[in-house]
Amino acid sequence: MNLNGIKLTWLGHATFRMETPGGRIIIIDPWVMGNPKCPDAEKKMKQVDVLLCTHGHFDHIGDTVEIAKQHNPLVVGIPELCHWLGSKGVKQLAEMNKGGTQTVGDIKVTMVHAVHSCGISDGDQIVYGGEACGYVIEFSNGIKIYHAGDTNVFSDMQIIRDLYAPEIAMLPIGDHYTMSPREAAYACNLLKPKAVIPMHFGTFPILTGTPGELQKLVPGVEVVEMKPGQTVS
Repeated sequence: MNLNGIKLTWLGHATFRMETPGGRIIIIDPWVMGNPKCPDAEKKMKQVDVLLCTHGHFDHIGDTVEIAKQHNPLVVGIPELCHWLGSKGVKQLAEMNKGGTQTVGDIKVTMVHAVHSCGISDGDQIVYGGEACGYVIEFSNGIKIYHAGDTNVFSDMQIIRDLYAPEIAMLPIGDHYTMSPREAAYACNLLKPKAVIPMHFGTFPILTGTPGELQKLVPGVEVVEMKPGQTVS
């Protein structure tokens, strides 16, 4: 997997930190403080320029408000989620919807579909958070990474391939709440990435899928099994 100058760190579950070739720091699905797989050394962030939020479940936006108040990054999300974040004091919001593309710092972000629920826990209430989504992120060096968010496989992943052709796909494999390795393997057949980074597995006992299971099902695809806190570049 050649990232051509991008530094990519898995912080456990669906949370990733990406450093662009220009030095900007992007966090996808910021859940660190309560994330049992996030190493303690990674829970205090020195720099955050952009937050990308796929949906409103606690294990994906759990630290969005706190990080936004500390670092004042640009926060990208679907409009309903952004509205809720704004009500909690988040200042820099760059809302968008599925099919849209916007330039955020030195990356281009396209919001794409995901098949999943989306409700925001707000005190003892669950409020509407719009729909779940994924992102195709295009870097200045031409690399395209697809973060699928929480999703099942869906046939329009072929459209994501045809329109955006991401070389790297971050796919959930844990089962129960998202795809298992079986569905993720079918997603690979639709997306045809050069490399897959499994995510959303092993955080809790119920998330039983493993990268090894996925690799057996997609022998022609590089499955990059990262450890929490590991950086690849």
